[in-house]
Amino acid sequence: MKPHTTLSWQVLSVAAIIVLALWTATQSTAASLGWSRRLGEPWFVLFDCPVYAPWAFFGWWFAFDAYAPDIFDRGGKIAASGGLLAFLFAVSSSILRARWNKHVTTFGSSRWAEKRDMRKAGILGPGGVFLGVTPGAYLRHDGPDHVIAFAPTRSGKGVGLVIPTLLSWTHSAVVHDIKGENWQITSGWRALFSDCVRFDPTDKTSARFNPLMEVRKGDREVSDVQNIADILVDPEGVLEQRNHWEKTAHSLLVGVILHILYADSEKTLARAASFLSDPDRSFRATLAIMMHTNHVGTDDAPRTHPVVAQCARELMNKSENELSGVLSTAMSFLSLYRDPVIAEVTSQCDFRIRDLVEAARPLSLFLVVPPSDLSRTKPLIRLLLNQIGRRLMEHEGGPDRRRVLFLLDEFPALGRLEFFESALAYMAHYRLKAFLITQSLNQIEKAYGPANAILDNCHVRVAFATNDERTARRISDGLGTKTEQRAMKNYAGHRLAPWLSHKMVSRQETARQLLTPGEVMQLPASDELILLSGCPPILAKKLRYYADRNFIERLRTPPLQDKRLTAPCSDDWKGHVRTVHEDLLDTDCPPDLSAAAVARSVDNGGHGFEQAGKPIRPAQPQCSAQPHRPFQAGLFDAIQIADGIENARGVDLTGRGDR
Repeated sequence: MKPHTTLSWQVLSVAAIIVLALWTATQSTAASLGWSRRLGEPWFVLFDCPVYAPWAFFGWWFAFDAYAPDIFDRGGKIAASGGLLAFLFAVSSSILRARWNKHVTTFGSSRWAEKRDMRKAGILGPGGVFLGVTPGAYLRHDGPDHVIAFAPTRSGKGVGLVIPTLLSWTHSAVVHDIKGENWQITSGWRALFSDCVRFDPTDKTSARFNPLMEVRKGDREVSDVQNIADILVDPEGVLEQRNHWEKTAHSLLVGVILHILYADSEKTLARAASFLSDPDRSFRATLAIMMHTNHVGTDDAPRTHPVVAQCARELMNKSENELSGVLSTAMSFLSLYRDPVIAEVTSQCDFRIRDLVEAARPLSLFLVVPPSDLSRTKPLIRLLLNQIGRRLMEHEGGPDRRRVLFLLDEFPALGRLEFFESALAYMAHYRLKAFLITQSLNQIEKAYGPANAILDNCHVRVAFATNDERTARRISDGLGTKTEQRAMKNYAGHRLAPWLSHKMVSRQETARQLLTPGEVMQLPASDELILLSGCPPILAKKLRYYADRNFIERLRTPPLQDKRLTAPCSDDWKGHVRTVHEDLLDTDCPPDLSAAAVARSVDNGGHGFEQAGKPIRPAQPQCSAQPHRPFQAGLFDAIQIADGIENARGVDLTGRGDR
């Protein structure tokens, strides 16, 4: 409604109240006097009742007050009450009109949220992740929407967001705990209702996790291995597009991992690295092993895994220089697993990904990495998170499926998780909730690029006072714009007069951001901003768990964890060991290459080729004089095998040239 229209209705309403009060006093007095003829003629008669003019009461009061003072006193009170009521209405409506003028929305209608807005948004409930605190209530979000927090270092994100959430979240959780503080503070309470697991790739006492044991034998084995190779060839998460060497190394890693799973008793990434870089054989000999191993056949009908065979043949067709480049590229991706501590931590599985949603108790998985090893161990943590995300989003599981919280502090430090970025859009459908914490917008754009979808898929945003101008500008824009009225006074008159005789006051509507970027950067240390989709922005207070008795009562000693106390988890590959089969070798070798001659070159701890289902022992113990070199999974000494093949076919498989 326009201002002048509102004022007109206000004046008419006041006049109507006064007239109605006078008319009531007139009619009441006439009725008390019995409608006497001495009152004069009425205006009109309505339903046999005479109706007098409203102002007739004053004439009667002057003429007949001495005869009936009580009646006219009562009428005067009625008329006076009408005037008082009209005055109160005029004052209240003027105040309301002034407030309406303040809430004009010409340039914007942004405002701070009130309690009713918070209640409507559902953040005053008893469950969910902690966002902050407002007088008399915690602010918690328990919906399916993801949460992101912009919090610079040492600003209270751990004590205000992470620890309070972990001390209240009763479902499964995956926590990126860089310094191990969250494990020390929250695992004691979480161990009361969940299985707490600390995975630290730099600590031998840590729980173990072997990524290869999450490969499912059968139709899904190739896709599972390819997903592992995707992360291996992009350890930093910075590749936009793979070059030739990375693509070929990816193919090699897929073939080697499948071969290790089928043929080797040590099914680890550390074994994949040692298999490719064995100092006692050439790379071509390693490829020959892969091509002649009975992966998926029987004793009577041996058969190499088709993907392994294709990978090996593809590489054997390449030149020596190109082959050397592919090998060096692949080995650079596996160099992390040469560390004996990491090799030990990834040798077995003390927990499985499915335990997050299928185990009898929730699983609290803490990914603890010392800051000094954060960059070095990044590929392994990225691989684990990628496997968890993909595995948990394969099946819906229904509304009763256990919820999982991904609480990732400093998540841009993990590099670009391409799958995770795209999965944010539909993770909530699988009862997965992400709580991401970063220092600034620059960190996100550095890892995911300027056109990323991280912020688009996080409908709840928490912001502390930031040191970055771009982040402050983004937050300020998100808070919105409000409309303000500014009064302008102009004075006019003769310049020599003792006072100015004319004064003019005008009001002007202007646009103003709810908080400017500078004000965002200057927020008090105790304040924070919360932005939710469909709700006005909230100016809240930071939570401090150490100052809240509800959280202090939940602090307990971390649980003792010894991975040796429980047997490693079962998998699809336990006891699956295959060897090179003679029939497969014969199909690729000349007929005059006898099995006995080949068998004499084997030094494999007593295991050689399969012949009719039985391993052939070395006919001459030529290797007994040399140090014993056990090749797990029945792999043979490919240097000597290659010697026999090149003598028969004139092909140099060892890469040593003419002898």
